[in-house]
Amino acid sequence: MDKPADIPAPPTAERRPYSYERHGVTIEDPWHWLRDPKYPEVTDPDVLAYLHAENDYFQDWAKQHHALTDQLFEEMKGRIKEDDSSVPIRNGDFLYWWAFRPGAQYRTWSRKPVRGGDDQTIFDEPVEAEGKEYFRLGALEVSPDGRLLATLVDDNGSERFQLRIRDLATGKDVETVTEVGIGQPVWTSDSAGIVFTEVNDNWRSYRARYHRLGRPASEDVTLYEETEELGFSVGVGKSQDKTIIFVSTGDNATSEARFVSAADPSQPLTLISPRKPNREYHVDAAHGKLWIHTNDEHVNFRIAEAGPANPEDWRTVIPGSDQVYLTGVASYRDHLAISSRVDGLDQLRLRSYSGEETRIPFAEASYTAFFHGNPEFAPDAYRVGYSSMVTPTTTYDYHPHNDALEVLKVQEIPSGYDASQYATERLTIDARDGAKVPVSVVYKKGFEKDGNGKLFLYAYGAYGIAIPPAFNSNRISLLDRGWACAIAHIRGGDDLGHQWFLDGKLAKRANTFNDFVDVAKGLAAAKFARPGRIAINGGSAGGELMGAVVNSDPELWGAVVADVPFVDVLNTMLDDTLPLTPGEWPEWGNPITDKAVFDLIRGYSPYDNVRAQAYPPMLITGGLTDPRVTYWEPTKWAAKLRATKTGDNLLLLKINMGAGHGGKSGRWDKLHEVAETYAFIMTQVGE
Repeated sequence: MDKPADIPAPPTAERRPYSYERHGVTIEDPWHWLRDPKYPEVTDPDVLAYLHAENDYFQDWAKQHHALTDQLFEEMKGRIKEDDSSVPIRNGDFLYWWAFRPGAQYRTWSRKPVRGGDDQTIFDEPVEAEGKEYFRLGALEVSPDGRLLATLVDDNGSERFQLRIRDLATGKDVETVTEVGIGQPVWTSDSAGIVFTEVNDNWRSYRARYHRLGRPASEDVTLYEETEELGFSVGVGKSQDKTIIFVSTGDNATSEARFVSAADPSQPLTLISPRKPNREYHVDAAHGKLWIHTNDEHVNFRIAEAGPANPEDWRTVIPGSDQVYLTGVASYRDHLAISSRVDGLDQLRLRSYSGEETRIPFAEASYTAFFHGNPEFAPDAYRVGYSSMVTPTTTYDYHPHNDALEVLKVQEIPSGYDASQYATERLTIDARDGAKVPVSVVYKKGFEKDGNGKLFLYAYGAYGIAIPPAFNSNRISLLDRGWACAIAHIRGGDDLGHQWFLDGKLAKRANTFNDFVDVAKGLAAAKFARPGRIAINGGSAGGELMGAVVNSDPELWGAVVADVPFVDVLNTMLDDTLPLTPGEWPEWGNPITDKAVFDLIRGYSPYDNVRAQAYPPMLITGGLTDPRVTYWEPTKWAAKLRATKTGDNLLLLKINMGAGHGGKSGRWDKLHEVAETYAFIMTQVGE
């Protein structure tokens, strides 16, 4: 295990007096100065000097372990097909796909006519990204007539995307519609207009606009602007039958939708149903009806239908169920494609409009499966994705006429992979309050459950986001070195239904942290590893989880990796000028107006609860341009940990100076960061 003596002394951030009072409580925050007041610009020389010092310290460590990191990187890279490509899928008169050229960091997007003809490159990401430290393609939408391409591109990690229109005949961009786009744009039926969303200065997606090509931006029509709820975000989409454009608004608990004809979005929007607190609904359209997925009558949602002329008259098609968690519906010509989850496992069903249902069959006991998003309204087959902890990602076409799954592609592992050498289990571990928490585990056969093994445990636990038991080729580098890898399906996600999510938010937030700790203890009791030989990882809200459990149970962990961690929870939720704060109150609570919420968050906020105790080895990452978890959250946390913790375990902070929430953007650059993470946990937990 590394000792700090192996590398130069770590940097320290000075304390500068700063305090404020809320609800009669004085909060001291001597590292507040690390937040540059000019953000999103970061120009303060003291702030930059500290960030560079921390990055230099990280690089000093990385240089000592570059051989291991490089070895891991080459292993992981060897499992990735360099010239990989997607299975072509039809949209209108063309087949579309993406491909990586050997060595390329980014995809090249292509198409060819269904009736035959030459391949055409429609967007070459490597060319577009050339010379840029960061590049992210946020959206790519071809016009209905196939002549034009709309793209959203972010080249600094700020998630403010430039929306451009390209003439596919010439390959030249003909218009820049906005510099602050976000989300997925949708074309009008005549291919002469586009509907899109924009963010304001606080990075809130606040309005939907309609632009006619060739006309100045001053003539763009604002279809909808959110003015009532500070925390609501606006989005747009198109129905599966391509006749309707939806404009939605909402936060993490409440939603509202409007629609307009895709033939003429300048007409007034029709409101489907006014917003009601804690009611969500999502809408598609086909056969002259609206198809509504909503939690208004049952926590696990129902599916209803309504007529566009009377859109608030919802008639149940599939009622809510305690056993079946309905997660989504798309309406095609012949079927409703229904996504659901039963006992935490994905179920995919097709329902004819006469009510006959077919479940798409999958053989394994633990897996993840999903509809791939068929762009056609009347597909001959339905594209499906599938994997498990031991089964590489497989792309199928499901043919409903003969109930057959056709294998189109199995993820290729060029360096070789034999699934029979690995085993997976799905366990249930009792949490301290009696809840049954599912855990997915994978290991190489021969792994001894004698307590001497090493365990890598991952979780997220927020926003109702389930973490599926999916295949990950990077994980093999741990499995082949004798590690077991586990995913804890803790409350806060919706792995076991929408109530599972509700039981990990707001006043019940502690359940998320307790579940994770109890899973770790349960796995230790099952002899997967003993305390101190468990490495853990989480990012964003999962980074908050890392911060909470490292404060509460530091002795359990052999190494902790917290990526872009949301750890300064109290300060962030008290600041309604920050981009995401108002929209986050339904998830965490509003400590500005509610003292009980203030006390609750203050009681678990990782930054506020750092104390003088021995912390395990920790690697903390962040992004300078991250609009979701601002760079100062991991930075302040690391500074406070350095000043407060006892013992000499390693603490590293790495801030990506040219990237945002997702880290580096190129596929090899991202892979190298995974290799760094694995090298860190291996050197800290030891062999």
